[in-house]
Amino acid sequence: MSEAPKSSFRPKTVAIISKPGRPELCSFLPTLHHWLTQRGYEVIIDGESSQYFSAANVVSRSDLGSRSPDLALVLGGDGTLLSAARAVCRSGTLMLAVNLGTLGFLTELALADLYPALEAIEKGEYMVDSRAMLSCSLVRGGGAVATHIALNDVVVSKSAISRLNHFELFVDKEFVSSYKADALIIATPTGSTAYSLGAGGPILKPDVDAFVITPVSPHGLTHRPVVVRDSVEIEIQVKTGEEEAYLSLDGQVGMPINDGDAVRCVKAEHPAKLLRFKKTFFEVLSTKLKWGER
Repeated sequence: MSEAPKSSFRPKTVAIISKPGRPELCSFLPTLHHWLTQRGYEVIIDGESSQYFSAANVVSRSDLGSRSPDLALVLGGDGTLLSAARAVCRSGTLMLAVNLGTLGFLTELALADLYPALEAIEKGEYMVDSRAMLSCSLVRGGGAVATHIALNDVVVSKSAISRLNHFELFVDKEFVSSYKADALIIATPTGSTAYSLGAGGPILKPDVDAFVITPVSPHGLTHRPVVVRDSVEIEIQVKTGEEEAYLSLDGQVGMPINDGDAVRCVKAEHPAKLLRFKKTFFEVLSTKLKWGER
């Protein structure tokens, strides 16, 4: 593949976001912090990263977006990146993800590649991969009681020990289908390779302007995943009766759902902005998910 095109934007403020409990970061992060400050960057440390070393300018992850860093260095796995995206996407922060986890489907770099990547960023040799996010509201009694954003998916599911729940799906207020199922997944193109894929949903290329709605273990022979434009409003009405249901976002933020509640999802105003260098989406599918192997 050809080299990354030149970009005119050079970051000045860098946030360090990392996964807790990684021994290799105890020595790596102080060195990284020194390297960045020596080059004139203002460095912000998220609260979870401060466990590895003592530094000034520590901010809780939930407040990072208010500091509007130009660049976030995300060291962890896909879960760390999902958390970081929800924290900083509204400020337009670019994210460079370093894989310390197992699969690392979204995290492009190895730890040893971070400094060459930072030097490439200083030269403007990078691409910005904008990933659509979901804005999800839990509606109760006609009003929203909670609103959150998600990069991968929104899942409305039964609780661990309850029986099948009854869900009704609407797109732009038009009735689509009724489900008795373990769960319904609303996934972005990014999330189409996560839980939705395991439930039989299609893979969407990240630049496709669409969402996929995937039922999990539906009781019926005709229920299939549905792909819709990302400009629509998706609503799931929950008929739990005496059973329990749960709303989760990216598998990290969750809350219980009452009988008669609705979950409404639209495309979020701000995308997640991931920095890329050479690997294409299909190359990642091949190397990480073993695409096409027998």
